[in-house]
Amino acid sequence: MRISSKGRYAVRLMLDLAINDSGEPVRLRDAARRQNISEKYLEQVISILNKAGYVRSIRGPQGGYVLANRPSWYTMGMILRLTEGSLCPVDYETDGFREEAESATSILWDKLNNAINEVVDNITLEDLMEWQMAKADSYVI
Repeated sequence: MRISSKGRYAVRLMLDLAINDSGEPVRLRDAARRQNISEKYLEQVISILNKAGYVRSIRGPQGGYVLANRPSWYTMGMILRLTEGSLCPVDYETDGFREEAESATSILWDKLNNAINEVVDNITLEDLMEWQMAKADSYVI
């Protein structure tokens, strides 16, 4: 399993919206600049997040995007599954895997899948915010 740029950028964008929540909507242009990501690409990502109800768009000259819920509500699993689909490291639908399902290697794939889900489903956007703030606090010139 490999997380695509869409999944990574969705996590970064959600983190940017959370950290820059000052009561005013965050402009996509500003998030793109801060994250050093193409605004056009972020438009595609924000569209997915908006359709899923993870963010709300605010129209108008002072418009932008805000999180639809508190940062503690979002898990990394939610965001990554939305953008990536399944996080399973093995394609259970392939012909070759049906034969393998009867072998001991299927236990390995199940354990790996469970470990991935355990991690991404227990890390929230709020956790990422705390980690980001801790990294910023530890920066010394």
